Amino acid sequence: MSKYTTGEMAKLCGVSVRTVQYYDTRNILVPSELSEGGRRLYSEEDLKRMRIICFLREAGVPINRIGELFADEHPEKIVSVLLDQQEKELQDQLDELQRKLSITETIKRELREIEHFSVESIHDIAHVMKSKSKLRKMRWFIVLTGLPLEVLEWVSIIWWIKSGVWWLFLVWLAVVIVYGVWVSAYYFGRVAYICPECHEVFQPSIKEVFWAYHTPKMRRLTCPKCSRKGLCVEVYAEKENDNG
Repeated sequence: MSKYTTGEMAKLCGVSVRTVQYYDTRNILVPSELSEGGRRLYSEEDLKRMRIICFLREAGVPINRIGELFADEHPEKIVSVLLDQQEKELQDQLDELQRKLSITETIKRELREIEHFSVESIHDIAHVMKSKSKLRKMRWFIVLTGLPLEVLEWVSIIWWIKSGVWWLFLVWLAVVIVYGVWVSAYYFGRVAYICPECHEVFQPSIKEVFWAYHTPKMRRLTCPKCSRKGLCVEVYAEKENDNG
């Protein structure tokens, strides 16, 4: 039966000699025998065990758990549980890394839209990111409540064309106008804007914001603090900003 020295074990498994020695000190890879000169000698079974250890380490399984696995009388019964636990931890780490990557990508994307960068710009971006989900939910609410009215209005137009009954269209037109006024007050009462110059978070009057030039993310407004007139970033208004 073949015998392997520490150096040979390291070479066969693609690790350093120090790694093999470390596993010995942790009692998870104890050499089968010692030579007359005191050199560690490993058997074929030791080599198999070493390869299993290396495989588990590549999967990220901690040394402590590998030690527990080999110390158990029935390792075949706990290896599945061990791997399930390792899979869950790796998935959690992956989710956390994905979250951090998403934040990083968002910051880079938002920075490209800032004319004059400052440290406070990071605070503005954080504010935008924090309010993004609330804005999205509010916009979907408006879409879902307004869509049935839009459909019914078109139905009344088609009915007018086909039957000549026009008053139904006027009824729904009035309903749509009332809804439009309500939804404007609802929406603009729940959003605020960040001035990119002084970083003030403010809520303009509904009249100003309604008629202002805008993009999907910004509106051209006058900042009440520094009087700058230009595009300001739209965010969800937190409670502390409800009064301006």
